[in-house]
Amino acid sequence: MNLKQIKAVVIDMDGVLWRGETLLPGFNQFFSMLYRRNIPFMLATNNARKTPTQYIARFAGFGVTISRKHILTSSLATATYLQRELPIGAKVYVVGEDGIRSALNEVGLTVVADSSQPVSVVVSSLDMDLTYQTLKEATILIRQGARFVATNGDLTYPIEQGFAPGGGAITAALQAATDVEPTVVGKPGRLMFDIAVQKMGSIPSQTMMIGDRLETDILGGQQAGLKTLLVTSGVDNEQSIASKGIKPDIILSGIAELVEVWK
Repeated sequence: MNLKQIKAVVIDMDGVLWRGETLLPGFNQFFSMLYRRNIPFMLATNNARKTPTQYIARFAGFGVTISRKHILTSSLATATYLQRELPIGAKVYVVGEDGIRSALNEVGLTVVADSSQPVSVVVSSLDMDLTYQTLKEATILIRQGARFVATNGDLTYPIEQGFAPGGGAITAALQAATDVEPTVVGKPGRLMFDIAVQKMGSIPSQTMMIGDRLETDILGGQQAGLKTLLVTSGVDNEQSIASKGIKPDIILSGIAELVEVWK
């Protein structure tokens, strides 16, 4: 891949820009380079916890200015998907946090608190305050006939100490309890990549996906026609390629090395 041909980038966040609360090397230099060269970028993450406003504030705390147009979470993609599938006001039960609840409310869907009334869909995502009661309510509703949708299938996500359970682990528990396979919206599904390319006004062949997971970031980017760059600062590395059979166009240690290579 010739980096000179790249006109836009889609960037994962967890494991690429930071691990847990720790910023990874090259963060400020990377975004300075993108702004200096007028390269459009989309922050596309399977993390469904945070709202765009929360991400904007987090970047500001690190000294980088972004706007809502730069953010595409699996929550926003899930809301887009369900907006197309359901009538305005349809009831949804959520296993998740502010990011997915806010996104669903913004497209006119009604988030309910429990299983006392029928719902159209149960949406599963990462919930760091998860309780058995929440899992029970979701299980009851799915077994009563509600559609089962997951924001993403990531079983883990990288933190300073290693890896923590991801939204996919919660979804797996619900799938085991209901015998129902969910519709998974986030990466590697095409929807997020297609939305990102469309919003940036780019074309897939001149757009690069930067991620740390082979089976989501890299595979999804390839299936959507994007060029792909794996950084080994998160989940996968050179050894993962042989076992998973997914080969990116470029492998680098992180965004700090990308800044040097792309000069």
